[in-house]
Amino acid sequence: MASATGATRLDLDGNPIRPLTICMIGAGGFIGSHLCEKLMAETPHKVLAVDVYSDKIKHLLEPPPGHGRIQFHRLNIKNDSRLEGLIKMSDLTINLAAICTPADYNTRPLDTIYSNFIDALPVVKYCSENNKRLIHFSTCEVYGKTIGSFLPKDHPLRQQPEFYVLKEDASPCIFGPIEKQRWSYACAKQLIERLIYAEGAENGLEFTIVRPFNWIGPRMDFIPGVDGPSEGVPRVLACFSNNLLRQEPLKLVDGGQSQRTFVYIKDAIEAVLLMIENPARANGQIFNVGNPNNEVTVKQLAEMMTEVYSKVSGEPPLEVPTIDVSSKEFYGEGYDDSDKRIPDMTIINKQLGWEPKTPIWDLLESTLTYQHRTYAEAIKRVMAKPAASC
Repeated sequence: MASATGATRLDLDGNPIRPLTICMIGAGGFIGSHLCEKLMAETPHKVLAVDVYSDKIKHLLEPPPGHGRIQFHRLNIKNDSRLEGLIKMSDLTINLAAICTPADYNTRPLDTIYSNFIDALPVVKYCSENNKRLIHFSTCEVYGKTIGSFLPKDHPLRQQPEFYVLKEDASPCIFGPIEKQRWSYACAKQLIERLIYAEGAENGLEFTIVRPFNWIGPRMDFIPGVDGPSEGVPRVLACFSNNLLRQEPLKLVDGGQSQRTFVYIKDAIEAVLLMIENPARANGQIFNVGNPNNEVTVKQLAEMMTEVYSKVSGEPPLEVPTIDVSSKEFYGEGYDDSDKRIPDMTIINKQLGWEPKTPIWDLLESTLTYQHRTYAEAIKRVMAKPAASC
């Protein structure tokens, strides 16, 4: 297969890669927009981009970027009969559609469950019935809590990797009690994974499941009051970015002691392209995609972002850069959390030879440079507007 630059491209086993038609559901979002860019720039694959919004890919929908190889189909997969036709037209379906913002898991648990399980059912069904390959995006949250989190805080075993490193083929999925509705997302995602796996076992569905571990980069989420609802609460990086842009203290939920790993979106998209173009190595696999070298507490992330934003914006940091808030105050009743999310990378490295490259300082600088360039002036305009009188 010739690439966008004309050279023949080979898969990891030395076989020519044939051009594919890809039905990408959720193509207009953060991950979808970066994947579309990659496919248009470096491959001859064709994309049927399915979403209700196209703002993040509008630059690809006019020539020359896609040269007609990307078509936007505005539809909601909940209730549109055109979906099966688009899947039938394609060689591969990639499902990115989801409600995936922690603030919604408590306040919109029904929407969260429907979005991540019920709405995904037709996609799985159509792929299985029409013998079409499926790459389904799940979440690292399916692992829930680590085994180590149930040990006493000072127990030495909490420091042993087997008690906290998350393995696709070995780690249990441990959720909190039903009244902790924060787990509605993880539970729905786990159940759709089990359904996809069962379709593979019983009906021969060719599938790959992706478990992202905090993919970070430009175009992630939204900034409240600018390109999202004023009362919206995006994920942690966009939330902290919003605070920095508004020169407000960053809010640390329960002291920001949870530990996370962060991977740069461009590194992660390299992994997805390997899955797309190496079906013999990716089919039937569940892949962690993250960067265990970029592990920090949420509090450390806030401190790093404050330092990096000061550098890219030229603005001095606040004297009091962070404040502590309780999870109940920030998210409402029913919130719970996992202590650590550290991915084991053995399977993806063995199957696809993929390793992340970008250190956390570099990905934060790239992302915050984008956030400042894109939003700083808009935030100033929003903040300058007089408050509505009663």
